[in-house]
Amino acid sequence: MARTGAGRTGDTGRTGGRAGAAVKGARRPEVRLPALEPFGGGGLEPDGDYDGVEWRDLDLAGQDGGGARFMDCALTGCALDGTRLRRARFLDSVLTGPRGVGTDLAEATLRDVELLDARLGGAQLYGAVLERVVVRGGKIDYLNLRQARLRDVVFEGCVLVEPDFGGARLERVEFVDCALKAADFTAATLTDVDLRGAAELGLAGGVDRLSGAVISPAQLLDLAAVLAAELGIRVEG
Repeated sequence: MARTGAGRTGDTGRTGGRAGAAVKGARRPEVRLPALEPFGGGGLEPDGDYDGVEWRDLDLAGQDGGGARFMDCALTGCALDGTRLRRARFLDSVLTGPRGVGTDLAEATLRDVELLDARLGGAQLYGAVLERVVVRGGKIDYLNLRQARLRDVVFEGCVLVEPDFGGARLERVEFVDCALKAADFTAATLTDVDLRGAAELGLAGGVDRLSGAVISPAQLLDLAAVLAAELGIRVEG
């Protein structure tokens, strides 16, 4: 079975934010999958229970796996266009190369999960719970994480175009070598969120919610105009 260890502990050398307090790093999942059984065919089932199953290069577009439980599973190279996975639970699992538009993961739970090289558009994860999750590589357009809860989550080497974190709660979340394009943090709550590793940091909203985040001096200069506008400061020269 998959096992998740304590993961990487926070780098106590990282400082910033509140009076130089150390930023707590995210704990990463350590997923070790057992020998997997190939999916036996047919479609996903609502409230299905899948343990140690592998889906490889399958077209799951439009199928309904709402409320299903995926434990020690692997989804590799599958099409998820319009796939309904609302309130599904992914535990100790690896999703590699998923692709699709409008995948519905609203109110889903992802715990100890690796999401690798995703190519998704308009993925719905509003109200979802992500804990010890790594999102590595790939590109996700219009990711909806409104009202979601993210704890110990790492976005690494990926491109996020107009991600919506509106009203979400982020704790120990890291952005490493990834591009954040027009991210919206409106009404979000941030605690120990490390944005310093972001290769690109663009904000469309929620600048006033960054008090629980740490950024680099270079990023501060890049955001100067946005911060000035938020504070009502006129910059003339």
